[in-house]
Amino acid sequence: MFAAKLSFLKLLLRAAGGEDGGVIAGIRAAAMLASKTPFVKLLLRAAFAIAPACALGGVGVVADAATLASVFAPVADAAALATTAEDLAYRASVEKWRADYENDLKSDHGWLTISGLFWLHEGENRFGSDPLGDIVLPAGSAPADAGYFEFHHGKTTVHVKAGAPITLGGKPIETAELRPDSSDRLVLGDISLWIHASGERYTVRLQDKNSKVRKAFTKLEWFPVDESYRVTAHFQLYDEPKQIEMQNEAGDTLHVPLAGYVTFTLRGQELRLDAQADDKTGELSFVFRDLTSGKETYGASRFLDTDAPHHGEVVLDFNKAYNPPCAYNPYTTCPLPPPQNRLRARIEAGEMNYKHDR
Repeated sequence: MFAAKLSFLKLLLRAAGGEDGGVIAGIRAAAMLASKTPFVKLLLRAAFAIAPACALGGVGVVADAATLASVFAPVADAAALATTAEDLAYRASVEKWRADYENDLKSDHGWLTISGLFWLHEGENRFGSDPLGDIVLPAGSAPADAGYFEFHHGKTTVHVKAGAPITLGGKPIETAELRPDSSDRLVLGDISLWIHASGERYTVRLQDKNSKVRKAFTKLEWFPVDESYRVTAHFQLYDEPKQIEMQNEAGDTLHVPLAGYVTFTLRGQELRLDAQADDKTGELSFVFRDLTSGKETYGASRFLDTDAPHHGEVVLDFNKAYNPPCAYNPYTTCPLPPPQNRLRARIEAGEMNYKHDR
C-alpha cells in the first residue's frame, strides 16, 4: 500500500519538475495542484505518517519528518480549509432543510394540527360539538348539532344545519358532495374538515390550529450530519408502473404504483429501494425501514424524497430522511414499507425517534 502511494507521489514530483533539483518546490507545486482531490489528500496524510523512516526513492532526496512537515504543512492546511469549507456548506444546507421541515410541521397547516380521525359508517354521521355525536368537534368551535355527513358506497355528501357558519371554497354551504383527499374542505373558524380515504375505508379528518398535539410538541431529533450517507444511485424505470399492495398503520391496504427502483452502494453494501414518482415533476419518494427502526428511529418507517432522476441517476441524501406524521400524531394514517424496502443495513442518518411522550 505504501509503495503504491510513493509511486504516485513520484509521478506528481516528476510532473512538477522536482526531480533535478528544487525538489522541495516541486513537492509543494505538485501537491498543491493535486491536493484538491480526495484520493491525493489521503496520500498526503500517508506521507506524514511514514516520513520518519522513508525516502522518496528515485529523486535522490531523503526527507526527515521535520522537512516533510515544513513542505506539506501549507498544503495540508489549504486542503483542510477547502474541505472544511465544503463540509460546512453542505452541513449548513442540510441544517436549513431540517429547520424548514420542522417549521412546516409546526405551521397552521402542518401535520401537528390534525386533531381527529372519524371513521364513516353507512348512512348519517352527525357532527358538531355534542360529545355524544358521531364526529365530535372541539368544545365551543361549532354548534352542538352542525349537520351530518351522508355516506353511501364511498360517496359522501355533507348537509349543513341552518345557522352553522360553515364555508366550502370561501362560500357558505348547505349541501355538497365531498371528494376524498381533495381541496373540498369545510371551514369553521380555526377548524377544517375533509374526507380522507384509507384504503377502502373513509374517514372525516379534523384539522384544528389549536390542537393539543401542536401545543404539546417539543422538537425533532436528528443524527449528526454525515456526508457519507449522501450517495448517487442508479435509477431503473419499470416498463410499466408496477402496482403493489402496501399496508398502512391503520391496517388498511393501499394500492400503490411504483415507477422504478434505485440501486446504490452505501458503506460497501449494495442496496436497492423501490420508488414512487410524482406524475407532474418526476420527483421520487421512498418509504423504507432499516436496522435502526424501532431503536434509534421510528419503528414503522421513514420517508425520503429526491429530485427527478437525471441521465439515469439520482442523489439519495439520507441526512434528509424524515419520519411519517404517525411518529408525532395518533390521528394520521401512514404507509408501511413493502418487504423489498426493508434494508438490512443501519441508516444512522436523518430523523431519529420523536421523544415527546404523548
